Amino acid sequence: MLLRPVIGKLQHKRVVLASSSPRRREILSNAGLRFEVVPSRFKEQLHKGSFAGPQAYAMETAKQKALEVADRMHQKDLRAPDVVIGADTIVAVGGLILEKPVDKQDAYRMLSRLSGKEHSVVTGVAIVHCCTKDGQLDTEVSEFYEETTVKFSELSEELLWEYIDSGEPMDKAGGYGIQALGGMLVEYVRGDFLNVVGFPLNRFCKELARLYHTPRAPGTPQPVQHDSIPAVDTFEDLSNAEGGGSDPARASGGLQAGGARQQAPRTQEADLNGVTVSQPGLPAGLLELMDGFKASKVLLTACKLQVFDVLKDRGPLSATDVAREIDASVGGTAHLLDVCAALGLLDKSDRGYSNTETASLHLASDGEQSLHGLAAYHDGPVWDAFTHLGRAMREGAAWTPEPLLQGPDKWSTEATLQFMRASHGLSKLTAQHVATAFDLSPFTSACHLGGCTGALAHKLVQEYPRLQVTVFDLPEVIKLAGDFQTDAEPSERVHFVPGDLSSDSLPPADLYIFCSLLHDWPDDRLHGVLSRISGSCKPGAGLLLAELAPAEEEEASGAARRPPGLRTRGVGRRPRSPGQYRRLLQRLGFQDVQAARAGGLLHVVLGTRAPP
Repeated sequence: MLLRPVIGKLQHKRVVLASSSPRRREILSNAGLRFEVVPSRFKEQLHKGSFAGPQAYAMETAKQKALEVADRMHQKDLRAPDVVIGADTIVAVGGLILEKPVDKQDAYRMLSRLSGKEHSVVTGVAIVHCCTKDGQLDTEVSEFYEETTVKFSELSEELLWEYIDSGEPMDKAGGYGIQALGGMLVEYVRGDFLNVVGFPLNRFCKELARLYHTPRAPGTPQPVQHDSIPAVDTFEDLSNAEGGGSDPARASGGLQAGGARQQAPRTQEADLNGVTVSQPGLPAGLLELMDGFKASKVLLTACKLQVFDVLKDRGPLSATDVAREIDASVGGTAHLLDVCAALGLLDKSDRGYSNTETASLHLASDGEQSLHGLAAYHDGPVWDAFTHLGRAMREGAAWTPEPLLQGPDKWSTEATLQFMRASHGLSKLTAQHVATAFDLSPFTSACHLGGCTGALAHKLVQEYPRLQVTVFDLPEVIKLAGDFQTDAEPSERVHFVPGDLSSDSLPPADLYIFCSLLHDWPDDRLHGVLSRISGSCKPGAGLLLAELAPAEEEEASGAARRPPGLRTRGVGRRPRSPGQYRRLLQRLGFQDVQAARAGGLLHVVLGTRAPP
């Protein structure tokens, strides 16, 4: 086994994989390498034309990814890991480099270009050895690339779009994943198959053997050979992860595969007499989960104190300047700013602190796609609800403070407004993706159930000139909806109708829309609501569903392995898969049910009511 000469040398080193790719993680874990996962925040904006070829581009990108993680971990912990592994996989055809598609049309262009042709899959790998000298980070980089030839069959339009609509192409270089559904597109592979999956294990092992090989002195006994490398565990520090571009809110640790119910793996270590003994591994994921609330509270507190507003147009500012603006102590402000920088929410330089692009866009209260209202909602009623979770369990109360689940009579006007601000921010962020996930032009009237402020409704009439949209929500919500502004111009084709989804008759429409973005509907409640909607649908009418759900990268990396009820999106259950929604709608009499992933964080499902 190629890794045998190096496992002993790496066993007590801190090894970090600078990638959130579940495929790379699985390949290296199966090879027996112990490592942490710290996804890189390096912006892949290198000018491709400045490189001699795709190989050099992939290696440089891999190197920059690894160096960014090494530098960030050194700044955060005042010490660097021993080894950081960076990788970047690209697809090249006819001299053109194809990375991840930005949308479905981009995926279509990529796959059409690959149809019936050979192309190259190139993975650049950088192995960065780190040490700290006099408080400064010192690095030594070894880099290489592996290239594999892949031939696609001739792809029909139907097959292309069926594959694109599956959602699989959206997070993969070249728009396909050979290890999953994309394998049906491939006619043959010439070279390292795992390189196409995402990491060239064979070449990587050879490089490690070369880097760590120590010749035995004459007379040195032959080391004991084992049938296989001992199984090792991998840890993932999601407090360093980027989310979406980056998602700073995703700041608590992931669990081992399978969640907290798994026991910590056992490791092989030698005692003082050289005898190998089995020791229980450390439950790193569990410890990180216990500690994860601190990162969330830092983000929410920074929003509440308007830190991102202060820095949006005026940064960089010193901690003293920020403290003066937010009326706080200098020491406490400096600590808060440093943690925000470590979480990737702020940039820190010699000149002071400034917002990252994500912070200005989403965390400043006047950001173009601000989620400031959502942060305030989580910092207020949601945080309070979870603070008293034990009491809620004893009393049988709801875990979440949501008006549609608890009833409007239990909510004050201010509490309703707080919920609406959170919903409005999410709706503005996702409206374009929901409105364009499918072609809705055949419909002339739509009813958005629980449409709140009308953000999605205004985006729909902007996209579809013939469409009339009714927003149907609780009377208390409709009364306050006029206080909110949407990105689109007000339209006479958007109407607001008060009513209760669980008891009142639904307005007639060709298309009903139900988006579970902020609500966490229990299964029985959701089934009851969808049954009511189904009963209002005439033959040929449509039902469009949308729900926040983690992207594949997140789901396989550890964030989605948290136990049900502990995700950032909801607290009662795992997000439902498109397949679950498809089966549910089919049981309710809908046919031609289609599913799509939109915006990287949405499942969108469209079904048509079958004739009687």
